[in-house]
Order: sequence, then structure tokens, then C-alpha cells
Amino acid sequence: MGIVEHIHIARAKAAPMEAVDHIDVVKGVGVVGDRHALAPGEWDESHLGEELTLVEAESLENLARDHGIHLAPGDTRRTLTTRGISLNELVGRRFRVGEVVAEGVELCEPCSHLQSLLGKQILRPLAHRAGIRAVLVQDGSIQVGDEVEEIGAAELVPASASEQTTH
Repeated sequence: MGIVEHIHIARAKAAPMEAVDHIDVVKGVGVVGDRHALAPGEWDESHLGEELTLVEAESLENLARDHGIHLAPGDTRRTLTTRGISLNELVGRRFRVGEVVAEGVELCEPCSHLQSLLGKQILRPLAHRAGIRAVLVQDGSIQVGDEVEEIGAAELVPASASEQTTH
């Protein structure tokens, strides 16, 4: 079991990440107020798994220790920064975060867009360690300090999606 240490949103693409204490999430829409949130009733296949993104605080600490690259929470542009749980193991699994239920879809690999925003060479050091993308199963709220726990096999995510590691 892990915990949510930080929550960040960006209101527009490439906008600075904003630290918040809590978020509301809606299945099929995403994080209310975030750049990836879709209008209710709108569906866009390119946003699969962008309803919620998570990264481990330990990955950021390892990046600093092993590569001398220091990223603050939110710099990875993931919504939730967690501690104490292996997020990669949640791909293809259902998990609870606060009162929300989600399913891990795929690894959220670092991309050249993120690298250009940060101005740091993060592609190789963060490969397979930059977090995960998830779809929402149940609406609700998430706040800093909420627990994150795996609760079973994914039911919505096709098995082939959980094997992908796209950007």
C-alpha cells in the first residue's frame, strides 16, 4: 500500500503544473480542471489512459541520486506523486486511490516534449520509471495523504493494452 504525496494539474497544454490539495475525477472525462479532461459525453481514443497519471516519488529520488537530475514533484507532469507502492505493477490491475477506483493501462514513458519542457536529458534515465496511465472506473475525490492500494485484476483494460509501453 502506498500514499499520495502530491497532486498537480495543468489547466492547459504546456502550462505550468499547479500543486493542489485535492482533485475531483470523473470516469470518461478525467481530472476536473486539468488539460486532459474531456467535456462530458466526449470520447477521444488518443486520451486513453490520460484520465489519471501517477509517478513514484522514489523514481524521482533515484533519478537525482543515480543521474544527478533533480525534478520537483509535478515536473514529470503526472497528476499524482505516490510513495510506497510499485506503480508499474498496477498496469493491468485495478487499484483504489482515496475514494476513486482506477485501472492501470500502460507505462507513462518520458517523451521528447517533456524533455524539452524540463531542459534536462530524462528519456533514458526515466525509461520504464516515469509512472503509469490509468482509466477511471469510479468517480470521486482524491486528496494528498490518501492511500493507494491494488485491489484486483483489471476488468476494463484489454490485456494487450497492459503490455504496451508507448509514449
